[in-house]
Amino acid sequence: AALVRRASAPMPEDAKRILLKFRDKHVGGNTTIAVIATDALLTKAAAKRLAISAHDGFVRAIWPTHTPADGDLVFALATGKSGIELAPNDAIELYAVAGATMARAISRGVFAATPADGDLFPVWSSR
Repeated sequence: AALVRRASAPMPEDAKRILLKFRDKHVGGNTTIAVIATDALLTKAAAKRLAISAHDGFVRAIWPTHTPADGDLVFALATGKSGIELAPNDAIELYAVAGATMARAISRGVFAATPADGDLFPVWSSR
């Protein structure tokens, strides 16, 4: 049997109206820049993979994402402080957790946001 997934909440009424910073005059910049970090030892290639995996969390938390107009970016860093070199199976787990961690961090930021003078969009708590 096929697994059927449902959205955890309905999309807002205005979700189909996608605002773009270069097209819609009243829209400010919406670029999301993030950092994902680990204390494991990672090669440059493994850190790149970590950033790519964390970027998948954007898809879970931001609508729309991966558009030709966005400048969203994730930096990955590895301190190596733990001295742990990841075995392939451990690396897979780290990359999976990176996407979930990023989505949760974005969601927590949205939930905790407070309005500032001149904000063009409402914060979550006012919706």
